[in-house]
Amino acid sequence: MVESIEELSQLEDNEILITSNTDPAWTAVFSKVGGLITETGGILSHGAVISREYRIPAVTAVKGATKIFKTGEMLIVNGNDGVVYKK
Repeated sequence: MVESIEELSQLEDNEILITSNTDPAWTAVFSKVGGLITETGGILSHGAVISREYRIPAVTAVKGATKIFKTGEMLIVNGNDGVVYKK
């Protein structure tokens, strides 16, 4: 889970980025992440649009995502159906 842009350096390659929202300053990290889960947004939000450009699965508007999911959990992000599964 990443709460601010300052914490982006903690992400490992192909990890799922879980955050409340993203903005253009976060774009550089999208080449590194394996998926995106945000608490806010929709299909036209920054995170969703950039995820599609990078072909990264994304699910937006997951209320409480930063509290529900914990660092180290194995997750499957199904961007087509808008669902996140715990492995």
